Amino acid sequence: MKEIAVDDEFDVDELTQKISAVMSRWSVQMLDINGPDWVIYDYDMEIISHIHFNVDFNDIETRIRLEDLKLNVIHHIESLKDETTYRDNLVNAVFLKD
Repeated sequence: MKEIAVDDEFDVDELTQKISAVMSRWSVQMLDINGPDWVIYDYDMEIISHIHFNVDFNDIETRIRLEDLKLNVIHHIESLKDETTYRDNLVNAVFLKD
């Protein structure tokens, strides 16, 4: 399993390319987007990659970049025309701090 930690200064295009490269592999079944943790699973539901975002979910610019990243990756997944899928729970009240 490959673990990637991402901070507030992440580049959307660069990270999109990295995630898309992993998602293009035949062995990938699903991307589970759950707030700061994005997990990529194979067909046996074994974790291939775990991406953890050490970011401030209250920062609007960071959330916009996360949404851009999510949309880029989802667009790529949908272009694959195979059984690769995703689950999206990027922003949830649980991840927002008062």
